[in-house]
Amino acid sequence: MDVPILDLLLILAAALIGGRLAVRLGYPSVLGEIGAGIVLGPPLLGLLVGGEAVAVLAEVGVLLMMLFIGMEIDPRELGRASTGGVLAALGGFVLPFVLGYWVITAAGGTPMAGVFVGMAMGVTSLATKSRILVDLRILDTRIAHVMMAGALVADTLALLVFAGITSVVNVGSLDLASVALVTAKVVVFFAAAWVAGAYLLPWGWRWLERRGLDRAAAVPLVLLVALAFGEAAHLAGLHGILGTFVAGLALRNAITQRRLSHDLTGLVRDVSIGFLAPIFFVTAGFEVTFSVFTETPGLLLAVIVLATVGKILGTVLAYLPTGHGWREGTVIGFGMNGRGAVEIIIAGIGLQAGIIDRSTFSILVFMAIATTASVPVLLTMGVKWLEGRDELVRSEQRSGTVVIGAGPLARRLAKHLAERGRVVVVDRNPVHVRDARAAGLEALNGDALDGRLLVEAGIEDAARVVATTPNQEVNVLAAQRAREIWLVPQLFALLPRADDTGLQSVLANLGGEPVFGRLANAPIWDAAIRSGSTDEVEVEADDEGRLPPDVQERVDAGTALPLVVRRGDAVRPVGTGTFLPHDRVTVLTMNTGGPHGPTPRGAGGGSGATHVG
Repeated sequence: MDVPILDLLLILAAALIGGRLAVRLGYPSVLGEIGAGIVLGPPLLGLLVGGEAVAVLAEVGVLLMMLFIGMEIDPRELGRASTGGVLAALGGFVLPFVLGYWVITAAGGTPMAGVFVGMAMGVTSLATKSRILVDLRILDTRIAHVMMAGALVADTLALLVFAGITSVVNVGSLDLASVALVTAKVVVFFAAAWVAGAYLLPWGWRWLERRGLDRAAAVPLVLLVALAFGEAAHLAGLHGILGTFVAGLALRNAITQRRLSHDLTGLVRDVSIGFLAPIFFVTAGFEVTFSVFTETPGLLLAVIVLATVGKILGTVLAYLPTGHGWREGTVIGFGMNGRGAVEIIIAGIGLQAGIIDRSTFSILVFMAIATTASVPVLLTMGVKWLEGRDELVRSEQRSGTVVIGAGPLARRLAKHLAERGRVVVVDRNPVHVRDARAAGLEALNGDALDGRLLVEAGIEDAARVVATTPNQEVNVLAAQRAREIWLVPQLFALLPRADDTGLQSVLANLGGEPVFGRLANAPIWDAAIRSGSTDEVEVEADDEGRLPPDVQERVDAGTALPLVVRRGDAVRPVGTGTFLPHDRVTVLTMNTGGPHGPTPRGAGGGSGATHVG
């Protein structure tokens, strides 16, 4: 089987362009990739074609993408999901499921197709909401926590229903003996997967680590585990994506070295989402037919409307027992209305298995596009609605600060922040940790990217992460992980160099801010603090939110650094955004006559007004 290199090149180029365009418009890249397949593939222009080799690569991409999703999900999050999140997920899944089954069977479809469409209508997209929650700066609200928990529960429910559907399809009939046999196989698979994931795989991984397992050897081992779980699922009458998904969950639990786990997860993400999975989504667009707009326009419209109404109304009704009101439930329903990668993957598998036809598949694709497109508009309107009624509740579960890095400058900052809440500093340098503890700070010794150490530091409930190590790559990576894994709403990172605009862009896209509101060279300030050539002053912003001219002049020259701003009872790091009138700002100043002489501009990091978060 020859690999059609030109076809593969064109498909990947289309996926890249379509995905980037979708992201720029505020949507998940998967919609852009499907759109590229529809526009450039057989449905419209016919410039792209598939083939057997492309189909194999697409299938591998889906398997690896489900492996990545499994490695990203912490099973403990399901247990920690809020009551509101579980209720919203159940209501937002069950009602669209019932409506989907009804509309398909009423239109003459098979009961199995009805179950399949209902399941696809019940799925919700996590990626769409994550991006817009950052853009709206509402990650620390109750509705954000409910939506994220709800998406996790809803997608898990969808995969369980999908497992049941594939089992029945493989039986081929409702013969009791056959159904009982397949059910037994499924039970054995999940039981064996649980034993392997909870006991055998962690034990085996630790055994290999003691014998020098490195990253190069770990990569093929991860793939072997994924393929083994996928084949086990296939033998049990399930689809391989369920096996690789469970393999991801098991590997997350087994790999105790958090840095290695992060590296391997990133590698699987890059290979799947960055290379192979887009092939699947582009070629999925090849199967779309526009005939549904002329042959079954009523069914297409009904599915889109019922998917939207069912998701929102189901969420509202199920959320009422929480006592938080129907308006909050409605806004949560707006956010959970989007569909995404999991729904398209399941729909594509249903088409391949003959459970649904091309028309039904096309309807599901257009439904995913329409409902996902509604999320930014409806959610933005809903948030403004709640804000206007003063009903947007900031979560009380988030409090405290995790400071990554415990050098002299970081300790100065942490001491001020500790005046108004818990602060935990994390540093791999034991001397820094010792000094932090001597200064009365709570400090932990270890790798800043060690997930378990960060959990011990309280990052799961933290309102803020401030990364202050001298390495700005580590700082931005720590901020990125804090947002993507633990959904920390406020991110600050120390950026010492002006030349790396890429990292500055990454931080800005995360909604993060440069700590101190500017570039800052930590080693220079650390040395000045150790030598005793610094002072602290507290100044008040004037009626226009400006610092006193002499202080601002020193800040611009790099011999003064704003540390924190006090506004009412709150103490916050200085970030971007102008000061308010009469803010009290603590500024660290450097005595230019000290042992280092006049301080270069790099110590403060450039010109321009200082800002505050």
